[in-house]
Amino acid sequence: MTEPVLVERTGEIAKLILNRPEAFNALNLGMAEALAAITLSLAQDDSVSALVFTGAGKAFFAGGDLKWMAGFPQGPAAALHELAGRFHVAIQEIRRMRKPVIAAINGVAAGAGFSLALACDFRVMAKSATLKQAYTSVGLSIDGGGTFTLPRLVGLARALEIAAFDKTISSEKALEWGLVTKVVEDQQVVEEAMTMARELAKISLHSFGWCKQLLTDSFDSSLETHLERERRGISNCAGHPDGREGIKAFLEKRKPNFSKKK
Repeated sequence: MTEPVLVERTGEIAKLILNRPEAFNALNLGMAEALAAITLSLAQDDSVSALVFTGAGKAFFAGGDLKWMAGFPQGPAAALHELAGRFHVAIQEIRRMRKPVIAAINGVAAGAGFSLALACDFRVMAKSATLKQAYTSVGLSIDGGGTFTLPRLVGLARALEIAAFDKTISSEKALEWGLVTKVVEDQQVVEEAMTMARELAKISLHSFGWCKQLLTDSFDSSLETHLERERRGISNCAGHPDGREGIKAFLEKRKPNFSKKK
């Protein structure tokens, strides 16, 4: 049986390949369970410093498998309830892990694929690839954290426009709107994401983890509460081996050599 999600390790980088190319990597229960388990495992693996998601074949991730849902014994509503529960474990872990996660969008990213791409910290998009939220066109609401990440990337008004009209978003428009980090030639998308991952693996993951968490939390707290979180974060970082090394390197006018301690 073909594995629905493949993992390839290159040094400190883990590349996750969504592997249902015959269905444009559409999400069924097996794939959702594999995504959840693998993401949880890699988040806890100290030998992994960065993750890259991409898709096998022509698509990045074409959303939920509607054929699978239609054939679910208890009906589509029950199917989606089960599917979202497992898929959301992976989304939550991507947002919670204190290491960088990059989407290499090699083809269409629609529905759950759109949400997964937005959940990643950075997105490298192939020039010919497209984004589409796809949920509302079939009478569904957005899941996979899409309603959490989308307004944070593009603002509430633009997010509602994307939800209401569900137009296909080109790579050019995605870059203009701030939905992706970089657009490259199709054949370069995975290698560009891997290069970015290797660069990010050199930074202090402890510092990155604090910044990622603080930026996420900033939308849900008062200034006073958030300033206290920042004070706790910066003092924690200063006491960490990476903080001590960073300050020492600055004073010695050299590049820091950060540890891999989270």
